[in-house]
Amino acid sequence: MTTTSTDHRADQDAAGSGGLRLLDVTLTLGDGDTAVTALDHVDLSVAPGEFVAVVGPSGSGKSSLLAVAGGLQRPTAGTVHVAGAELTALRDKERTATRRRHVGFVFQQSNLLASLTVREQLLLPLHIDGRLDNAARARAGELIEAVGLAHRAGSRPHQLSGGERQRAGLARALMTSPAVLLVDEPTSALDRVRSAEAVRLIAEQTREHRTATVMVTHDTAIMDAADRVHEMVDGRLS
Repeated sequence: MTTTSTDHRADQDAAGSGGLRLLDVTLTLGDGDTAVTALDHVDLSVAPGEFVAVVGPSGSGKSSLLAVAGGLQRPTAGTVHVAGAELTALRDKERTATRRRHVGFVFQQSNLLASLTVREQLLLPLHIDGRLDNAARARAGELIEAVGLAHRAGSRPHQLSGGERQRAGLARALMTSPAVLLVDEPTSALDRVRSAEAVRLIAEQTREHRTATVMVTHDTAIMDAADRVHEMVDGRLS
């Protein structure tokens, strides 16, 4: 991959107190003849306040990239740095704590808790982390309104449409103002207008809160919001 001056600045910023950096990351799944290389010597640096999109065909390694970047899966080789911490050097409990405090995930499936309302979904992470206060409650209200769910704040997941659940998941991921935001196909259940609104919100939050954001997508119409676009093919990032 050719390195530009912008890439070099991102490397420097991501290596500091914030941002995301993957260095020579490889992920091999399975053993022997059935082994599959999901990530193949991947280098990626995303500076605080930078919005990066990753595109590529199904099975190219995009979801594996997010899983490793967020500490959900250990790479076979290489290092991952999040908000100044080397995830690959941490014990499981420490990695979980770092992920909870510094990483926000937006999955294709919202993974909302069935028993909680939309508002409660947003407040739960801060409650677990001992940071639930009036400011957090106010931010929850602002985010719920920003994703167009003010009228659904008291609803539970089974009362929401697929698009509404996806928007609730986005608001929940933004709730903690994470250092790193990892977004998997954020518009798959949204119409064109809601897609544009969701991506605009991600871009705004990225810049306002100095978040290092990586979004994987098939939707070419929303790539203009990103600062950089990378392509992933057969586990390699270009």
